[in-house]
Amino acid sequence: MTTRQTTPERVSLFSDGVFAVLITVLVLELKAPESVTLAALLPMWPTGLSYAISYFFIAIVWVNHHHLFSYAQQATPRLIWWNFAHLFAVSLIPFTTQWIAQSRLAPTPVAVYAGVFVVVNVTYLALCWEAVDRSSHLDITSRVRRMMRMRSFVTIGVFTAAALIAVRWPWAATGLICACLVGYLRPDIPGGTTS
Repeated sequence: MTTRQTTPERVSLFSDGVFAVLITVLVLELKAPESVTLAALLPMWPTGLSYAISYFFIAIVWVNHHHLFSYAQQATPRLIWWNFAHLFAVSLIPFTTQWIAQSRLAPTPVAVYAGVFVVVNVTYLALCWEAVDRSSHLDITSRVRRMMRMRSFVTIGVFTAAALIAVRWPWAATGLICACLVGYLRPDIPGGTTS
C-alpha cells in the first residue's frame, strides 16, 4: 500500500486559502457610515488606515510565504507545524486591526499590533530555517540564506522597538511598522543572487 505524502505545494495551497479567509475577515470589519455624505468618511480614518496597513501586510506576508515555499523540497512535520504557527500569528491581524481602529490608534492596541508583527516574523524565520536552510536547493547561495535570516532578525528588532515605542508614541510606532514592511516588498532579497 502506498502512503500519500503531504507535499510543500499542498501545504502552500492550504495556506493560500487561509490568507484568502483572513483578507475576507479583514474587509468584513469595515462598516459603512450611516450618512450618505463624503464628510461621514472622515471620522473613519483610523479604520481606513489600519485596514490599509493590515491588507498590505497580509499581501506582503503571502508573497514572501509563496516565495519561501518555492524552496521547500518536502513537507516535513516541522515545516507543517511552523506553517500552522505562522498562520496562527497572521490570523491575529484582523483582531488587532479592529482594536486599533476602535481605539483610534491608542498606545496599547498599537503595541499589541506591533507585537503580532513580531510573532509573525519569528514564525517566518522558523519557516525560513525549515524551508531554505534545510533545503539542498542548488539555487540558494549561502549569501542569500544569510541575508534572509538577517532581514528577519532586523525586522523582529524593529517591530519589537515599535511595540515599545507605541506605549508613548503610537503614531511613531505605526510609521516604524509601515517602514519595516517596505523591507519585505521583494522576497528575493535585493542585491542577492540565487544562482
